[in-house]
Amino acid sequence: MRSMNIIDSWGQACLVINQSLPYKSFNGMMKINLKNRRILKQTLPCRPFSSVTVSATTREDEKDVKEAEGAKMENEFNFKVYVVEKAISVNKALDEAIMVKDPPMIHEAMRYSLLAGGKRVRPMLCLAACDLVGGNQGNAMAAACAVEMIHTMSLIHDDLPCMDDDDLRRGKPTNHKVYGEDVAVLAGDALLAFAFEYLATATIGVSPSRILVAVAELAKSVGTEGLVAGQVADLACTGNPNVGLEMLEFIHIHKTAALLEASVVIGAILGGGADEEVDKLRRFARCIGLLFQVVDDILDVTKSSEELGKTAGKDLAVDKTTYPKLLGLEKAKEFAAELNGEAKQQLAAFDSHKAAPLVALADYIAYRQN
Repeated sequence: MRSMNIIDSWGQACLVINQSLPYKSFNGMMKINLKNRRILKQTLPCRPFSSVTVSATTREDEKDVKEAEGAKMENEFNFKVYVVEKAISVNKALDEAIMVKDPPMIHEAMRYSLLAGGKRVRPMLCLAACDLVGGNQGNAMAAACAVEMIHTMSLIHDDLPCMDDDDLRRGKPTNHKVYGEDVAVLAGDALLAFAFEYLATATIGVSPSRILVAVAELAKSVGTEGLVAGQVADLACTGNPNVGLEMLEFIHIHKTAALLEASVVIGAILGGGADEEVDKLRRFARCIGLLFQVVDDILDVTKSSEELGKTAGKDLAVDKTTYPKLLGLEKAKEFAAELNGEAKQQLAAFDSHKAAPLVALADYIAYRQN
């Protein structure tokens, strides 16, 4: 499936970066069945391609792999094995990417949050998409680390008193509670900057033109057409009782889904995916990106802080608009199921064996408990 027909030169790559496709809103999905709508065509402009211990490298994890492998049926995809193996690989790469050096405090702060655990969903999506289109883990590992660095930056900044003001993240005190607000801001800034450096310089086995497109894709997902736009809208709407589904969708497509989408698309680009493959995977990713936030909203009102590893009920406490608040809990669950189904439809044209990790990751996002 590897194809270089899209960008065989720097000039062609630049043309690709400047192209975009229109999208329609997800708004109204609960009134009209997803299967009867062109739901995937709005909000984010896109291109046709457009000193902390590593938690997953413990003996317990290695034991988990062996146990899971022992139970694995021949030729059957085992999601538990996949998750543990990829988490070990990603955490090892992250640990090696950012070492403690002068000045030590900033690097320790970066590592504190980056290596604090977490699901590693975005890196896994990136690696799985790369493999699906014919690439290999080495092609996308730097990108997988880059998206996790940016995700960690967003969490550090999101937890600050001037933003969501949270004291707990991944079951640990938030970065600013350990290192102070000033260092936390700088740790986030450093992670953001280094993510692009790492993607540009540590990617192996991929042409410079494809790396360029991947850098542009990642940048767009973070800025005023992605994460930043969603965060600003979220801040502006907190406490506003008149926020509707359309604005709620805008917030979450940008604040949450954009980076998830970029994770998948970048993996496909670096893996050598052709136009149509990247486009299908972009649509898949947009569905699971919104699905991730719908489930997050549901968990916020149904789980405890101990179960979540972060403060539960926070959205309700600050009067944020959420999907359960607007739709009701049961309708929000129905919406999540529809999004999961639509996501999987985008994978139908791919080899089912190679698509199995993405199918399983979609189900994991839909049915996760924290």
